[in-house]
Amino acid sequence: MLEKIFKLKEHNTNVKTEVIAGFATFMTMAYIIGLNPNIIASSMNGASGELWNAVFLATIISSAIGTLLMAFLANKPFALAPGMGLNAYFATVVLSIAAKAGLSYDDAFEGALAIIFFSGVLFTILTLLKVREKIVEAIPVGVRHGITAGIGLMLVYIGLSSNAGIYGADGSCFTMIGFFSAGARDTHTAMNDSGASYTLLMIYIVTFFIGLFTIVILNHKKVKGSILYGMLSASIVFFICEAIFMGVNPFESLKGASFLPAFGDLVDKTLFKFKFSTLFDLGYLTAIMTIISFCMVDMFDTIGTLLGTASKAGMLDKDGKMENMNKAMLSDSLATIAGSVTGTSTVTTFIESAAGVEEGGRTGLTSLVTGLSFLACMFLAPIAALIPAPATSAALVFVGVLMLGALKEVDYSDFSQSVPVMLMLVFMMITSGIGNGIGIGLISYSIIKLCTGKAKDVSILTIILSLLFIGKFFIIF
Repeated sequence: MLEKIFKLKEHNTNVKTEVIAGFATFMTMAYIIGLNPNIIASSMNGASGELWNAVFLATIISSAIGTLLMAFLANKPFALAPGMGLNAYFATVVLSIAAKAGLSYDDAFEGALAIIFFSGVLFTILTLLKVREKIVEAIPVGVRHGITAGIGLMLVYIGLSSNAGIYGADGSCFTMIGFFSAGARDTHTAMNDSGASYTLLMIYIVTFFIGLFTIVILNHKKVKGSILYGMLSASIVFFICEAIFMGVNPFESLKGASFLPAFGDLVDKTLFKFKFSTLFDLGYLTAIMTIISFCMVDMFDTIGTLLGTASKAGMLDKDGKMENMNKAMLSDSLATIAGSVTGTSTVTTFIESAAGVEEGGRTGLTSLVTGLSFLACMFLAPIAALIPAPATSAALVFVGVLMLGALKEVDYSDFSQSVPVMLMLVFMMITSGIGNGIGIGLISYSIIKLCTGKAKDVSILTIILSLLFIGKFFIIF
């Protein structure tokens, strides 16, 4: 049955490989389950309680729906969830609606969900009309190589800064070097920006490096599941170190934990709660531009992620196109609508899908395993929450390094390739936005070509997209 549905032999894979890949993808992106409700609910003074429970379940359900759509509709090994950055922007929009229209947070939240709903509908229409395929074709091949490398650099940065405690999120030098130079090695009382003790920070760093080196060594030995095994090894080390050096029971959180989903909170707070009448309390122009903005960011984040991970998996043809690209993007747009219905921000394809691709995932069976893992978390959330951040970081950094290999395809003697790629790398990393990187890449590519007498190399659609991004960067926001 699985062979008939997912065509495993045709894609040179098997059930075991796909299952391992699916779990690897899930483990690298499981952080979104708790982080997304924290970002959205805390902005409305609902960091705990009914709203948090509702967004928690909305995150799981919408992620599962999007990922399962990707599995059966497009047969691709990509996973979806509420996008990082987009959820923070969503929370900002909620606060903006509340402030400008004098509404309660609940009413503003429902208006923001309406914005997400309309952006998803617009996204779906563009997909069905195959406009998005034309947009993909308008991205020059040289720039596409930069997308893969840019995503890789983002993964490395995210892994080192937000999860492992290696690099300061404020752009400071290596945190552990700063502690050593401050004499914290002797006091054990120094605190980092997040309030964690020196001992805990060292556990984070040791866990990260053990996980990373385990993955590298196992991968070198061609061990299938190297990323998954590396994360599990790092998690075990983390638990042992917590118990020995901090006297902490790493499984303390499981005591008294509830394993029953709070469906009542979902129904009361977020399910089908979008309110169209509130949508235009911001003003018609602002509302329309906000809808377009969400749509543009989602579209180019999705395009960038799909092209980047597909390139790494060898799924692109000689022209840089991917089979079933339109179906993959349709899965993404429908997932965004599902997100608005259940009560969360824009759902998009996750760059962490690259972890599963690196493990050998090539079909929708990988996505099926990831999607079912999300659903299981409705009942196993306390257990999923045990995966330590540095274990996830090890996987992200390793996959990021692999994706940086795409830079070897760039023709550095051609400045219309090398300059846009360089700008893309920097913009993706500092703005944490794939779409932003693609935008600056298209703008710089178009300007260089037009100003060097090579206008015929630039398609009309590429120029239109460049102008739209100029408007987004300098006029809309």
